[in-house]
Amino acid sequence: MTGCLPLHCAFAFVRRPVAAPLCAFYVLSGLWASNVAAGDAGVLEAARESTPTGAVAALRAGADADRDEAGAGSRIGTGGAIKPGATIRPPTSGPARETPGIPSDAELEAAGAAIGEIVIDNQNIFNLEDPKDDVKLFRLANHLHGRTRKSIIREQLLFKSGERYSRRLIDESERILRGNAYFYDAWIRPVAYHDGQVDLRVTTRDVWTFNPGFNFGRSGGTNSTGVQLEEINFLGSGASVKLEHTTDVDRTKSLVEVSDMHAFGGFTAVDVNYANSSDGRLRDFTLNRPFYALDTRWAGGLSGRDDIQTDSLWDRGQVIDQFRDQHEFVQLYGGWSNGLHNGWVRRFSSGVTYDERRFQPVSTWTGVTAIPQDQRFLYPWVQFGLVEDRYLKFFNHDQIARTEDFYIGTTASVRVGWADSTLGSSRSALMLQSSVGRGFSNGGISTLLLASDFSGRLEKGALVNGVLDGSVRYYLEQGRNWLFFTTLAASRGWRLDLGNQILLGGDSGLRGYPLRYQDGTARALWTLEQRFFSDWYPFRLFRVGAAVFFDMGRTWGNAPLAAPSLGLLKDAGFGLRFGNARSGLGNIVHVDLAFPFNGDTSIKRVQFLVQTQQSF
Repeated sequence: MTGCLPLHCAFAFVRRPVAAPLCAFYVLSGLWASNVAAGDAGVLEAARESTPTGAVAALRAGADADRDEAGAGSRIGTGGAIKPGATIRPPTSGPARETPGIPSDAELEAAGAAIGEIVIDNQNIFNLEDPKDDVKLFRLANHLHGRTRKSIIREQLLFKSGERYSRRLIDESERILRGNAYFYDAWIRPVAYHDGQVDLRVTTRDVWTFNPGFNFGRSGGTNSTGVQLEEINFLGSGASVKLEHTTDVDRTKSLVEVSDMHAFGGFTAVDVNYANSSDGRLRDFTLNRPFYALDTRWAGGLSGRDDIQTDSLWDRGQVIDQFRDQHEFVQLYGGWSNGLHNGWVRRFSSGVTYDERRFQPVSTWTGVTAIPQDQRFLYPWVQFGLVEDRYLKFFNHDQIARTEDFYIGTTASVRVGWADSTLGSSRSALMLQSSVGRGFSNGGISTLLLASDFSGRLEKGALVNGVLDGSVRYYLEQGRNWLFFTTLAASRGWRLDLGNQILLGGDSGLRGYPLRYQDGTARALWTLEQRFFSDWYPFRLFRVGAAVFFDMGRTWGNAPLAAPSLGLLKDAGFGLRFGNARSGLGNIVHVDLAFPFNGDTSIKRVQFLVQTQQSF
């Protein structure tokens, strides 16, 4: 189904996001309170930032100026130059101090400076030299937590000792490190310059990565719950192990998953997923070496999936059809690139895909039954990708008090394949897939992101199961703690397969309405949101924000079995945002109240939502 509106285009295999560990949120907070003496009540007060708006500060010369361990925007002071050959001692917390006397990046690169010693400073969760962090519970957490191994950090760097100094590779290595859920942030700084060599310090700060708890979520008037044991940085190796039992509106599922985004000492990702559910099973395997960096010259991968489940068609928040779906998928691909040239990357890929779906009635379903047509496609394909090297570092946009890497370049991708009925496919078809994106920013005060993707197939000259998605996202900084955000997202379908719905509801951005409320062949959703990023830092565990929002959307077209569109639907509301500052188990918890303005008489006048999102 195309139930989620498009917000960005993904181009690489990434670890699945994890759900909100509410047990870790609230039990840990209670334990903290019981361990802090009354005289430490000031710990609950906000840690004020000492610089202007983060995005502006981040764009100033020399100010990739790092937040301190509390996430503030202040620069860490310097204690004097490090003499050649001296031991490079780590700071107590946060990034390395800036060292006076080191030439600028441009001067180092022009002089052909080489990289000397690379010191890995893998910091723990809490800075125990800060009296506010030096409490029993935080000391215990640091003791129990296995810090990320230095070798794991070193393997993700795009440079080595003896190679020429490159600010671009340093910045890209920071982005790669920050992309790991087990790091709060990462910094790479020159700390000494002597004999034509630059010594670097690579600093990372871990977060809590073990979740022995339960999950709860609510959106569109329905609840989802779960219990799990999960470690996303197993023994400091960067590997993830998960045991989970969940219940949601679709099914109850028990799952075992093991994944490692940096297996075999490099950038090869391995993911194994084994699950049994109330309506079927899932067996999934992925082995993938992506284009992990701009200058990566080759990529390749293999993935396979065997999935049996009951698919439901929805309208007005109710199931209107059910059928059994058995899905088998195998894909093998390889890619080549000549690397980064003049700020652009061109990538070429080719592969073979086997994709088969078989459908059957469900014996327990007593309503109207429409069964999709079985399909099997076996096809080779070729793909061309274009990527521009343009990134900016922001602060307080989609996260709370975290460095955010925004891609504002131009990117495009086109894939074409041919499935032939004489070679095992159920029918001949030209398989199409493409995406394009572009970003604009005037120094960080305002930022505009455009994205679009298309997929479908041509059968006998007609477009079948074609879906065009597009989105516009706009950010406007209004001050140190305030940000205005708006987004317009739309989808259009052509001759959709029966099991592929274009839905709009409480689980896809229209927060005042039931989930999967409207079904159509096209949809649009416009959201306005005023965001507030507070300095409140309760229990030194969570960052707190708030939002006031307005949503407006509708569907068009006559989808099979669905009722006519109700036209333009609108809602407004407000809510709190809790940023998980010390844990990698879910980024932002949303707690919202939404009030629908129209719709049918079955809709509740107030919708209460609790969700974990990857962004604000």
